[in-house]
Amino acid sequence: MNRSTFAGRTNMRKALPFLLVFLSIGVFVLTYNFVTMIGHYQQGGLIKWLSSENTNQLVIDPLVEMPEYVKKPKNERLPFHVALTATDALYSKWQCRIMYYWYKRVKDLPDSNMGSFTRILHSGSPDSLMDEIPTFVVDPLPEGVDRGYIVLNRPWAFVQWLEKSTIEEEYILMAEPDHIFLKPLPNLVYGEYPAAFPFFYIKPSENEKILRKFFPEEMGPVTNIDPIGNSPVIIKRDLLKKIAPTWMNISLRMKNDPETDTTFGWVLEMYGYAVASALHGVQHILRKDLMLQPPWDMETRDKFILHYTYGCDYNLKGEMTYGKVGEWRFDKRTYIHRPPPQNLSLPPRGVPESVRSIE
Repeated sequence: MNRSTFAGRTNMRKALPFLLVFLSIGVFVLTYNFVTMIGHYQQGGLIKWLSSENTNQLVIDPLVEMPEYVKKPKNERLPFHVALTATDALYSKWQCRIMYYWYKRVKDLPDSNMGSFTRILHSGSPDSLMDEIPTFVVDPLPEGVDRGYIVLNRPWAFVQWLEKSTIEEEYILMAEPDHIFLKPLPNLVYGEYPAAFPFFYIKPSENEKILRKFFPEEMGPVTNIDPIGNSPVIIKRDLLKKIAPTWMNISLRMKNDPETDTTFGWVLEMYGYAVASALHGVQHILRKDLMLQPPWDMETRDKFILHYTYGCDYNLKGEMTYGKVGEWRFDKRTYIHRPPPQNLSLPPRGVPESVRSIE
């Protein structure tokens, strides 16, 4: 063994204790940080043990940045009151009866947060469905105020109902007679944010000139206005109580403005709610899974509500003939003066699942 080799080994032996001390300190620091992290996350509820017959493992919740009030336990119930506005017309009655039937079918199923039900009848007097459907009677707008646009009574009806009735639930689902519940609906609110369905035809950015009449520039960009209507929306009761009078007043102002009335047409009251919410600084969580609208939406999977507002026209090959009366059709407006018959013909083979679900 030459002198250089011997010297190298001697130096390694001298350095070895220092290396071992360094490694020990490193392991101690890593262990301390790991134990501290576990203690911190256990206090925050972000780490939990999952135990079963086949597994016993530590799981870190990936939603580290999500506020605690958003992370609701599965067994926490946040029930919401289901409310819709209606008239005493036959057209409204048969839709309400169908809607209430499906509400009762799914209300008490697992994963449901659906609470009590109210039909807000804005005809001013009781009707024949009082004993069949829970109903609260309110006054219509003064004669001539709606100018033939009966939907203007909706915000006024909610204002009266919220002021005069006792609502046990903290949350409210604003629904409509032509809604069918496909499955149990949970409370989809996100903390203080209401949940709403986004409509493709509500386009604040494309109507900025008109909307600035009701939503001034100091309130921010028109993109602060959500592309929604008032229904379906799940919202805190107290928050809706603040918004409803503004919703009513904005809708009336829009109706009395010829340019706005002509531009928005039958969706005017929807814009009224969207603008009123934005004026109160309220933004909604947009949930496309909240609702589907045949025939444009094809499947019902993972959707909660079916909205049969559009006519569905098909030929016998199952091809849509929208804009032209089909050989097979379903359009709720066909039944303005009478309810649909119980023996509606089945749609032809090949139509989308969403259309078949209506039947």
